[in-house]
Amino acid sequence: MRCLVTGGAGFIGSHLVDSLLARGDTVTVVDDLSTGRAQNLDAALVAGAELIELDIRDREPLLQAVGRAAPEVVFHLAAQMDVRKSVADPAFDASINVGGTANVLEAVRETGTPRLVFASTGGAIYGEAEGREIPLPESAELAPLSPYGQSKQAAELYTAMYERLYRTSSVCLRLGNVYGPRQDPLGEAGVIAIFCGLLREGGRPTVYGDGRQTRDYIFVADIVSAMIAAAGSSATGAINVGTGIETDVLDLVNGLGALTGDPFEPNFAPPRTGEVQCITIDPARAEAELGWRAETALAEGLRITLDSFAATAAVA
Repeated sequence: MRCLVTGGAGFIGSHLVDSLLARGDTVTVVDDLSTGRAQNLDAALVAGAELIELDIRDREPLLQAVGRAAPEVVFHLAAQMDVRKSVADPAFDASINVGGTANVLEAVRETGTPRLVFASTGGAIYGEAEGREIPLPESAELAPLSPYGQSKQAAELYTAMYERLYRTSSVCLRLGNVYGPRQDPLGEAGVIAIFCGLLREGGRPTVYGDGRQTRDYIFVADIVSAMIAAAGSSATGAINVGTGIETDVLDLVNGLGALTGDPFEPNFAPPRTGEVQCITIDPARAEAELGWRAETALAEGLRITLDSFAATAAVA
């Protein structure tokens, strides 16, 4: 199968690229390398993947890249993912997550690409789940608390509009809190990556509030398998990709500390204004329509992720 992956040099995208190549697919990566890392694709490029450096906001170059690759499926993962940056500069966030997605949709339409898989968010699009019945299904009210979540909702609506107007075949995967190897522990990273980096450096984690905030943590390999299953399906609309399991921040601290047997005591800080206290998403539709379910237990995923940080440090 011929595939094109936007954001393919990023954390999730590069794992997807590796899995597609392992299946024998032909893969073209589109990434401007602003947050993605070229070294994430070292093995993929040796295995035959092609990297095209461009910004998805540049409509004509993107159209040309998709036209030349002639993909059977576009996996659209390129995005502005920093929640803090989205709050500080909502227009910049929207230019990539909404405007860039519109360009991808236009390229899919104009080239007649048969299938689009869009990486949306389940962590930010629903907003606060505290006080609601969880895990949240796809029919739950969408109430984003950040421009990032709002931009992903807008991108989903654009995707649905293209289905209505142009009969494009697409699916929007609402991802839980993804973690795993290659996630950057600096900047706006997932808390697991941040904690793994600190643990390997002998640091102490900062826990905001009481540490009882819950998320739906899902290992990157499970996300990749969901994306591949979605590409081969005829499912449309939004589909949650998570575990349906609540895990709080203190559980992560304790779980990581147990892997090394070393002290990993948190520093507590005041709660952050506007932080979601609870979010867990229901993966029932993914299992029913994609034949998919998360396979990696949290303890195993934490071990693999922590080991990857040790391996990276050894190479450096």
